Amino acid sequence: MEECLYAQALNILISALSSGNTSTPPAPAFLPTSEHLAFAATLAVHPSLTTRAQSEDRLQTSILALKYLRLVLRLVGPVHGSLRDAFAFSTPEISSRRGVIRRRRTTGDGFSPDKDGFDSINNDLASAGSIWAKAQDFWHVVGWAFNCSVLHARRWERWRLWLEYMIDTLDTDWAQRVHIHGESDNGEQDLRERSIIVQYLKDVNERRIIRAVFADGSPKSAGEFPEVWRNETKKRKKDADMKKTESKIDIEADQWGDYMHNSASSSELEDTPPPASPTKATPTTDLAASIPDVSAPFGGPQSVLLRLRLLSLLSTISVFLPHTFTSLPTLYDLYLEHIRPLPLPNFFLIISPSSMQHFHLSAASSITQVILRSLIASSAPLPLTDDLTQETLESCYLPYPANTGSISDNAKVSLCVETLLRLLQRHCGLDWSESLQEAVEKGIEAREQKAKNVAKGKGKGKGDAGGEKMWLKGSEARIKGLIELVRCQQEIMDD
Repeated sequence: MEECLYAQALNILISALSSGNTSTPPAPAFLPTSEHLAFAATLAVHPSLTTRAQSEDRLQTSILALKYLRLVLRLVGPVHGSLRDAFAFSTPEISSRRGVIRRRRTTGDGFSPDKDGFDSINNDLASAGSIWAKAQDFWHVVGWAFNCSVLHARRWERWRLWLEYMIDTLDTDWAQRVHIHGESDNGEQDLRERSIIVQYLKDVNERRIIRAVFADGSPKSAGEFPEVWRNETKKRKKDADMKKTESKIDIEADQWGDYMHNSASSSELEDTPPPASPTKATPTTDLAASIPDVSAPFGGPQSVLLRLRLLSLLSTISVFLPHTFTSLPTLYDLYLEHIRPLPLPNFFLIISPSSMQHFHLSAASSITQVILRSLIASSAPLPLTDDLTQETLESCYLPYPANTGSISDNAKVSLCVETLLRLLQRHCGLDWSESLQEAVEKGIEAREQKAKNVAKGKGKGKGDAGGEKMWLKGSEARIKGLIELVRCQQEIMDD
């Protein structure tokens, strides 16, 4: 890899790892050093090999790098593959010998350089130019990637694949360590403490972590989580560069084609162009354009999914290792700060029953109740615990409106109640009763009445009020439909 023959080297690594897996029983896996795995992670997303690739071969390098990393995750696993060491971010260090700033790999336990040192691969992308050296920490990368999902679609295409792989790695690493911890009874150090996600949480402010997960491309967010590499969002002036005949490679004559070029100069780059002018509309495109993409402020549905997976993982860490990160009440208060102010479409995108499926039932229930309690009328009694039961719903949530006359707040209360009802039905079951029917009808009427005349004299346009009313009505209709379904099912069972 030092000669920048990336594709060839990665193909050899893929072949070496895959070949042993075909035997019965599987042969021991061949893995390179952690520096090579870290190098592959940089190759998978570096702009010179993705959005600014000069040739198909260089573009293929990023694809092969990600393919290899996924093979390592699937065939070897993050624990046995030592991905914790490979995916550790760096801190600057002054070299007394050279008098220049170097990068040194660290873990949550302090400096931990490998025997050959961080610079054992003589390539800038494996040292000072790597993602592990350029980014402040994992949450810098998360925030920047999500900013790209909103602002820079071309870069997001690559960051999405990288971030998806990293979240898969974090989830798998945590699950494997939980399993090992459950089988161990010898009092050794808790392996969960040495998970990759815990390494990324140490010495990082929890508020900054949540801001990274909710990064939305705003000037404030872009300022806090800037690009990882200089000129990262720029592209080459001529896309035809990808189609040019590759330079001749003659090793004996020391001709290496474009392999020895890691990045482009500023003069070869241009800013990402504005969106192309719209084409002639057709009935189909008119219909598509008339349907709003509620996920757009969060970068689209794939971006939303990755955000939810991170929020779920953080919730899990707080349950099992609160001393390492933060307590659940503190974490859910941070979620509340970011979710409650969202406009209704975006609020529902996060709090909907389908989104809550990415959380454990107890986490989904607690998060929804924390948000609901901040919105519901003060006359609603507070439940003693976050345990989700039908009795709690009937007595504490279903019959009550919001604590303001805002249509938006009453719609959010209705959406939270709807989510809790569906969670209970899916995981525990709902039993129709007159008290349940009465609580549902009372709450719908109370929210309707409280929000009835809010649009008047409040400075809100009719469009806003009309849209918010639609969300309130829609939620009410779904709640009624759910209760009617439960009643019909119960009648059938009774017969």
